[in-house]
Amino acid sequence: MATSLQPHEPRPDARQRSEQHAVFDLVRTETPGIGQAGRHNPQATSRGSDPLTLGGVARVRIAHPTISDQDDVLAMNAASRAFHRPWAHPPQDAAGYHELLERDSQEDCETFLVRRVADEALAGVFVLSQIFRKGFQNAYLGYYGSAALAGQGYMAEGLELVLDEAFGPLGLHRVEANIQPGNDASLALTRRAGFRREGFSPRYLKIGGRWRDHERYAILAEDRKPR
Repeated sequence: MATSLQPHEPRPDARQRSEQHAVFDLVRTETPGIGQAGRHNPQATSRGSDPLTLGGVARVRIAHPTISDQDDVLAMNAASRAFHRPWAHPPQDAAGYHELLERDSQEDCETFLVRRVADEALAGVFVLSQIFRKGFQNAYLGYYGSAALAGQGYMAEGLELVLDEAFGPLGLHRVEANIQPGNDASLALTRRAGFRREGFSPRYLKIGGRWRDHERYAILAEDRKPR
């Protein structure tokens, strides 16, 4: 998992950063709720992007989470608990999921579920948090995924869709991902998407009760290669 300031935290200053950021695997078309003006309604049914097609076959789509997705997200997190630790601590109960929905309703956060097109299986969650505007146009990327669907490229494809949203409709210039050393799967995911290593931040975020070192990766809008 990449550690983006966890999607359920208020925006911290440099002294208040605590556990946030988590990583994992998407399709494309254009559906209400993604890439359009206005905030999403968490009480609505799940809405998604057009599938991203790879080799002519759409494998995944992204959508903002809604209340109807709660059972799927919590079930995935429970089944993937050992897979997530110690890298990420996503919601484990209804209160945590409602907090995720609340954060996603704010202007500085965009959360995306990645679902496999063939059967709507949940592959993972991406979060763009602490979206800064004006002269920065930056967001922090976090993510976590399904242990059952890991290693099949769904999160890699999903990340491409999320970056399309970030640098397209959302108008961002930079996306940053902070990843703990040793989290090889997350490091590989961001590198594959074109993120560059910018530096090392000792004891950067408090995760699981401990201040943990992170490697800092980022990608700029002009770094994106046409697909």
